[in-house]
Amino acid sequence: MITFGQQAAMASGGPPVPRATHLTTKVELTISCEKLMDMDVFSKSDPLCALYINTSGSQWYEFGRTEMILNSLNPKFAKKFVIDYYFEIVQRLKFCVYDIDNNTYDLSDDDFLGELECTLGQIVSNRQMTRPLLLKDKRPAGHGTITVSPVSSKYLWWSDPFLEFYKQTETGWQLAHRTEVVKNNLNPIWRPFRIPLRSLCGGNVDCYDHHVSGSHDLIGSFKATLAEMQVGTHISPAEFECINPKKQNKKDYKNSGVICIKRCQVHKEYTFLDYIMGGCQIHFTIAIDFTGSNGDPISPQSLHYISPEGYNEYLAAIWAVGNVIQDYNSSKMFPVFGFGAQVPPTWQVSHEFPINFNPANPFCEGIEGVVHAYRQCLPQLKLWGPTNFSPVINHVACFARQAIQQNMASHYFVLLIITDGVITDMDQTRTAIVAASRLPMSIIIVGVGGADFSAMEFLDSDDRLLHSPTGDLASRDIVQFVPFRNFQRISHNPLSLYITGTAAHPSSVK
Repeated sequence: MITFGQQAAMASGGPPVPRATHLTTKVELTISCEKLMDMDVFSKSDPLCALYINTSGSQWYEFGRTEMILNSLNPKFAKKFVIDYYFEIVQRLKFCVYDIDNNTYDLSDDDFLGELECTLGQIVSNRQMTRPLLLKDKRPAGHGTITVSPVSSKYLWWSDPFLEFYKQTETGWQLAHRTEVVKNNLNPIWRPFRIPLRSLCGGNVDCYDHHVSGSHDLIGSFKATLAEMQVGTHISPAEFECINPKKQNKKDYKNSGVICIKRCQVHKEYTFLDYIMGGCQIHFTIAIDFTGSNGDPISPQSLHYISPEGYNEYLAAIWAVGNVIQDYNSSKMFPVFGFGAQVPPTWQVSHEFPINFNPANPFCEGIEGVVHAYRQCLPQLKLWGPTNFSPVINHVACFARQAIQQNMASHYFVLLIITDGVITDMDQTRTAIVAASRLPMSIIIVGVGGADFSAMEFLDSDDRLLHSPTGDLASRDIVQFVPFRNFQRISHNPLSLYITGTAAHPSSVK
């Protein structure tokens, strides 16, 4: 996958500005400095100029930055600032010059070389303004000066720009990605996005002005290779001129704006097969709901009732998922726990008991062993309640945590919970899941019967990450819920449930 960071057309960012329903003037500012203070010992300063804007109050907004120029005390910056000029508004500007000493975006850890505070009106009326640079306490910053040269452009309407990325195919150009529309903005910043790498090879990018009618106006286009896009950083973005074919032959035409790509990174996303072939061991644990809401197991209406054919939904779910998972565990030994039942000999309700009644060795040999233990266990239990998930989740999470602490080879833990009803320890379960999201662990919940499973769907946070009751955010989505009635209709490999919860998050495999 390829991830794009913030991108800006024409200029990089800016503060909220008055909404214009009328024509507005564009002013292009060119920056240069002379006799800057030399802050480096073995070389000259590496200056960069950041522009801040204040339209009201005391809040300053960063509008953009020039490129950094290496080893220069008299820089002439190539990057221009294009600003909307309003005659009737006082637009305060602050030009801050820094000596860049590292690769971080934060300027607070770089040497401050001085600043100039003025209004856009002063710059426009002077045509070219040269002023001494001042320190924060308003003392002169050595002999350094800054020169701001404005160039007025034509009157322009506001645009609603968006980008379209195309890839070359045998039949022509195919749309690979379309950004969101940024309304009423000639200096837009689009949200970061991710697209497959194969969709970008030999890329062509079009910038359009959006119209509700669907008849969008082309602002300009450019072509760029992946390597060209990857050179950009927050400090020095990769810049591409948008060229409009209908205008490029006109006199004095330069471009229709500049697209700045601040970050373009390639992320390798490993598949489930990559991990299995690399020796990753899958540790599979099963938890079975033995609460009273399942019904008396001797009644045909019970979800635990085993038909003359040896079938019930619990057994079917165990077979369907377990038969696939067991191929990825060399030992074929699976711990199986029950919850929500009164357990002999004390008949206390337990939410984490081994169904073979052997706490020292809760493992069953293969899925056949799981089925056998289930059949032997069922008549010995009193189905009770409530339906608590957190104990068994915390149990498996304990082993996943140990795998990290012991720096074991690749191990991943999958917990299959088979349940019939509404969860009763929701807060504790949310806390347990959020904690487990930082571990090499996934949870598959299969709901049997026709109960209300809305709580399970809440835990399966596909659209947003789960929060604990105290506000802690899960680091990833580790829960996959499927009602068994849907599970029965899945025609493809049921391991897709597991892959959804696991392989999509390769960073969690330890």
